[in-house]
Amino acid sequence: MRMTFFKGVAFHSMPMTLGLVLFAASLTPSLTPRDWIIQGILGGILTAIGYLVGRALQLLWTVLGFAPPQGRFVRLSSATLAIASALLWIYAVSQSAEWQNSIRSRLTLPPVDSTQWLPMVLLALAIFLLCFVAGLLVKGLFRLVRARLDRIMPRQTANLLGAILAALLLVLLTRDGLIPAMLRSMDASYAEAQWLFDKAPPAPNDPRAPGGAASMVNWQAMGQPGRNFVSQGPDAEKISALTGRAAMDPIRVYVGRAEDEDPQSRANIALEELRRLGAFEREVLVVASPTGTGWLDPGAHDTLEYLQDGNVATVAVQYSYMQSPMALIFETDTGLDQASATLSTIYRYWRELPKDARPRFYIHGLSLGAWSSMYALDVFEIFGDPIQGAFWAGPPFVSTRWQRITSRRNGGSPYVSPVIADGSLVRFMTQYGGLDRATSEWSPIRIIYLQHASDAIVFYEPESLWRAPQWMREPLAPDVSPEVRFLPIVTQFQLAVDMLLAAGMPQGFGHAYSAAEYVDAWRELITPVRWTEEDTMALKDRCRASEERGGVGCES
Repeated sequence: MRMTFFKGVAFHSMPMTLGLVLFAASLTPSLTPRDWIIQGILGGILTAIGYLVGRALQLLWTVLGFAPPQGRFVRLSSATLAIASALLWIYAVSQSAEWQNSIRSRLTLPPVDSTQWLPMVLLALAIFLLCFVAGLLVKGLFRLVRARLDRIMPRQTANLLGAILAALLLVLLTRDGLIPAMLRSMDASYAEAQWLFDKAPPAPNDPRAPGGAASMVNWQAMGQPGRNFVSQGPDAEKISALTGRAAMDPIRVYVGRAEDEDPQSRANIALEELRRLGAFEREVLVVASPTGTGWLDPGAHDTLEYLQDGNVATVAVQYSYMQSPMALIFETDTGLDQASATLSTIYRYWRELPKDARPRFYIHGLSLGAWSSMYALDVFEIFGDPIQGAFWAGPPFVSTRWQRITSRRNGGSPYVSPVIADGSLVRFMTQYGGLDRATSEWSPIRIIYLQHASDAIVFYEPESLWRAPQWMREPLAPDVSPEVRFLPIVTQFQLAVDMLLAAGMPQGFGHAYSAAEYVDAWRELITPVRWTEEDTMALKDRCRASEERGGVGCES
């Protein structure tokens, strides 16, 4: 009996050995630093996945009719692998602080002395046990279904059909039951929060202001993102104080999702508000697409208004209340539909205006806003009367237009900062520059992409489950740890966590784009006539001081 036990150890210990190996691998660095809580959750999940893979291999072995491997060599090999995995686990834990510091140093973050390995390991164990219990529940569901089928069909058929039916039942319970219920609850709670007025400022007294008495837009229906956008930018006085020149009050229009259920109706309201405020008499008109929650980066819009001496009008329409990752997964079409309706409605009105008496037309978006803005740009519609340009920051990896453009990069140019043809139509930049690599002057249309190599929202690849992402197959950018390595399964989960953390990085790294970068991009895109190099330095200093105080943009 004792001998039988030891013969089976080699076979039955494999899942836990794989789990320990994946846990150790999860401690290696990726694009963003992880604290002990995030690392514990990641490590626990990957341990469970390793265990699951091991169990799946055992099941396959058994289904194929093979007996558990036995013999002295098998036992010796198993013991060797178990000891090696334990040593690897210890080594990875001991190196984890150094690995995290290899990322932190690239992001200008202070080093950490310890990754608090003990609470991290305990948390990982708790997560693993939760996953294990969930697995037991799924196994119980399978056995329940199989027991019913056993009565009417052979065991082998019952096994196969039971597994299929159990999987379908789980999918239906989650996709058509639990997940939609959670989404409806979140959407309703976010919508309610948008309407809460306790901490919101009162509606503006100026009847001409967006949300004022004469406005086409309901102040309360804007929600907090919209109210912040239209009320917190620079005014003519602040702009003049920086440049020493006469300035105008910029025009900002924002239509909240609560304004109307129909995307086209919201777009029509936005157009009417632009007309009411005289936006088509300004020098520059920008149609901006917000992120999932409706947020617009102040750094992008404050800087543009300074560059233009306030002679600019910006319009945005909200399409979701959810955080961008949730909106990306569960409200894919809403952002694309809204961006298309908004851009098409405003463009068609602008196209009918006299060419010598209308503003220059630009589109802009950050993150999901960049994706929806790219999607909305109908090349065939604007071909006869093109807009002047587009500026997209942090384009998500799902953006097909970005993917196609990047795939056409010149040979030898980096994947994370490509050069496209002679640079006359499209130029890419990072926090380290890149706009000066063009070998030709701009065409009548200018397109600029701003992206960071350390931004997993841009450079996540689903194929990283089994192969190294493209950016790992080239020399790594300065903001990426040189210790980054591709590890099957593990890399994909690390990058998924990086996406969740990307927006919380220091300004100028990850998914946090700094005002200084926006200054350089807008200046290249719109070429303001009266703007000077001294103005650029003064504006960057102002925005940097705001960011150092914990603000976003130039007015915090």
